[in-house]
Amino acid sequence: MSYIIKRKEFWSLGFNVNHNVLIPRPETETIVEQVVRRFKSKGGLNILDIGTGSGCILLSILKELRNSYGTGIDKSLKALTIAKKNSRKLNLLQRTKFIHCDVDNFNFGNYDIIVSNPPYICSRRIGCLGEDVRGFEPRMALDGGSGGLETITKVIIKAKKLLKIRGHLLIEIGNGQSRMASSVLINNGLRLVKEFFDYNKTIRCIMSTKII
Repeated sequence: MSYIIKRKEFWSLGFNVNHNVLIPRPETETIVEQVVRRFKSKGGLNILDIGTGSGCILLSILKELRNSYGTGIDKSLKALTIAKKNSRKLNLLQRTKFIHCDVDNFNFGNYDIIVSNPPYICSRRIGCLGEDVRGFEPRMALDGGSGGLETITKVIIKAKKLLKIRGHLLIEIGNGQSRMASSVLINNGLRLVKEFFDYNKTIRCIMSTKII
């Protein structure tokens, strides 16, 4: 239905969507909620959204953190077109920039916060998803490789490089991935801060910080 009407509500905001981006989901609001809760009183933050898609995470955060700035990257140029439209719609063009680049090749900036909702579905399980998902939503935004952690690992490695000391990474993960994702974080020199549950009582977001 969201693809038909080309709109989806997220964080009480209306976002343009089409077949080039994932439909924003309520569980992804967990990332926005935790960033806003922890950093609302701080200003001038530099935020990076890896795999920004429609821009729903980054733009929702910036509507709350009114003195902060954000960069969204995505390897889909068509997705970035939607993100830019949403930025204009929400009057955030002056505080956002969007860059066509994949996570491997992005090496610009130094960030206080990095957020990401990367693809985390195991490749072999894509066919088991509901027809409304596998038949319409972009596979590149769903497929996390053979174990589901391929892009998650890339995001963590990149975050270690681009975060400021004591900067924070908040990343969405799939069901049952918290233990493995936490291990990747620790092995890459990040300290696990907390795990957060979504509305279905599933660990949906893990927060870590760069300590060295």
